[in-house]
Amino acid sequence: MMTSTSFQTVKPEWIDFNGHLNMAYYSVLFDQSVDEIYERLGFGPDYQKTGCTTYVAEFHICYLRELHEGDRVKSAFHLIDFDEKRFHYYQELFHEDGWIAATAEGLTLHVDQSGPRVAPMPQPIQDALTSLKTTQDPLPADARVGRRIGLKRP
Repeated sequence: MMTSTSFQTVKPEWIDFNGHLNMAYYSVLFDQSVDEIYERLGFGPDYQKTGCTTYVAEFHICYLRELHEGDRVKSAFHLIDFDEKRFHYYQELFHEDGWIAATAEGLTLHVDQSGPRVAPMPQPIQDALTSLKTTQDPLPADARVGRRIGLKRP
């Protein structure tokens, strides 16, 4: 099962002139929800004091259904793969009524800020990633994982 996060509420200041959630705030919702996952993996607020952090190298969002002011959503997180310096993941943003509003796929790097340079994650974090991946291995990869952007030509 994917790891689920707490509910968040779409704020009025996030609504665009079309009357629905501005595209930038889907990213905010995904980012804030992954902070909960980070805490469980060992990347919580105190981790920044070690001189290391994470940088998102790539992030793709698929917008599936509009969200509006006051809507409550939560995210599900699926760790697709990782190595000692980076991890690849997939998220789904669920409306409280159960439908999927958006999906996201990301590649995140572990960074030693003294460089800054990409560096290996501490063993306890690698162990936490291994544990999470093991519990999620039976999950099939969603069809949106690994998609590329482009025009389909005949």
